[in-house]
Amino acid sequence: MIKLSLKLLVVCSTALSAPIAAAIAQTPKAIKQHKAWGAYTYDDARAGKICYILSIPTVKEPGDRDHGEVFFLVSQKPDGSGKFEPQVEVGYPLKSDADVTVTVDGKSFKMFSQKNNAWLTDVSQESDLVNAMRNGRSMKVAGVSVRGTQTSYTYSLSGVTAALKEVSNCK
Repeated sequence: MIKLSLKLLVVCSTALSAPIAAAIAQTPKAIKQHKAWGAYTYDDARAGKICYILSIPTVKEPGDRDHGEVFFLVSQKPDGSGKFEPQVEVGYPLKSDADVTVTVDGKSFKMFSQKNNAWLTDVSQESDLVNAMRNGRSMKVAGVSVRGTQTSYTYSLSGVTAALKEVSNCK
């Protein structure tokens, strides 16, 4: 079971997306832990109730570097559509002209980075990535720091389906 500090939860809740990050986030509330994935919520002054799931990597490469806090989040879009927005957050600035790649059981998705976050380049692939996560066993995220260091993170997908179900009717 993943135990997240209050600091980590606050960082995660403020990093969900540009409009949400701009708002002042309240303290997140843990809903339930589902193996490697936790479900969380918080009330945002602008966007209302925000629900998301989050996991930390099981492997960080290269192993001799300080990666800071690293997470993969999937937030429920605040528009009421029931759709989800995947996002990566790392503890260092990413190289802005280098793609971040998410691979789930051999299927890859490209992300663009902004500072220490990354989102899918093609938003029409959001549901494809979320479905791949639901059906997959393992996920790898690879990127490049502003210093040129190649980094990668491996995540267990155990519990992701239950966590997504937990937040799908969160509003």
